[in-house]
Amino acid sequence: MLGTYYYHEIIRKTIISFGTLFNNIEIRHTKQDGSKFSTVKVPIAYGPAEKFIARLEQKPDPRKRVSITIPRLAFEMTGIQYDASRKVSTMQTFKAFTTDGTKTARKVFMPVPYNLGFRLSILTQYNEDAMQIIEQILPIFQPAFNVTVDLVESIGEKRDVPLVLENINFEDNYTSGYEEKRVIIHQLQFTAKTYLFGAIADNSEGLIKKVQVDYNTSTNTKTAKRELRYVATPRALKDYNDDNATTLAEDITAEQTKFLVTNASSLIVDGYIYIGKELIQIREISNETLLVHRGVDGTQADSHISGVSIDAVTQADDDLVEPGDDFGFSEERFDFSDGRTYSPTKGTDV
Repeated sequence: MLGTYYYHEIIRKTIISFGTLFNNIEIRHTKQDGSKFSTVKVPIAYGPAEKFIARLEQKPDPRKRVSITIPRLAFEMTGIQYDASRKVSTMQTFKAFTTDGTKTARKVFMPVPYNLGFRLSILTQYNEDAMQIIEQILPIFQPAFNVTVDLVESIGEKRDVPLVLENINFEDNYTSGYEEKRVIIHQLQFTAKTYLFGAIADNSEGLIKKVQVDYNTSTNTKTAKRELRYVATPRALKDYNDDNATTLAEDITAEQTKFLVTNASSLIVDGYIYIGKELIQIREISNETLLVHRGVDGTQADSHISGVSIDAVTQADDDLVEPGDDFGFSEERFDFSDGRTYSPTKGTDV
């Protein structure tokens, strides 16, 4: 298991999502008459606050064009901790489908819950600037704010990650002396409750094409004889292959259960046809007249005009059902009295 390479960039994506929350904060200065004097968009960068303070306090180099200015926001990840309160079974799995256009099913183990610690530092020279920034942040967190993160892009696994505001610390270095530049620092501690996924299986799980259950005469499986077999297979709820089996020979209403088609030779009793977006089951066939059940399997009965194409929903469509589609079930029951049993390894009765 260890040594299998995978990298979903979950921690990186969570860090980026956290920083993106604060990249549009601005402060505004006004004149004594209340008119706007200036608007400053507060820059944000990844790194500890101490790094930017050191840059502020160092002697300026006239040969460099870039300088560090305040107000400024700085953020960094401060720790990773396992969250036992969100733990689920390590063997529990779920199915997900690839997003590369193939819609291939993949078996995915449940993710592991981890808390990522973040520190957001607000560096300002004036207390008024700090208050403006803080009041644009605190009302959003009560004390959590959910951010949707695309954790595993290959299977489209998106989850809401709560960002919880834990506490706020304040520091003012004005007492250090007049020769040092004043920096007011507010530090906000956050916890991101995210999930880490392991490797995604390369093999396709696909659809379960058949479910078979044998019922025995008693609970003693060694001596009991089977009496009944139940088999369920996926059944398409729409037409996939556009076979154009026939056409409608008359206009019909949504309530009409008997109508004419141009050719019923390829249709069968108890089979299904698809008109527009309506699935219809055939009850009887008399020459070219069909007696039907309208709007079956949750589809909506609707009116249709003469000449519209009718597709037959057959086994060929059942074989084309894609993972993620809605589908029904075809059910069969068999009575047995031969005393044989089904061997899963051989796939036959023995």
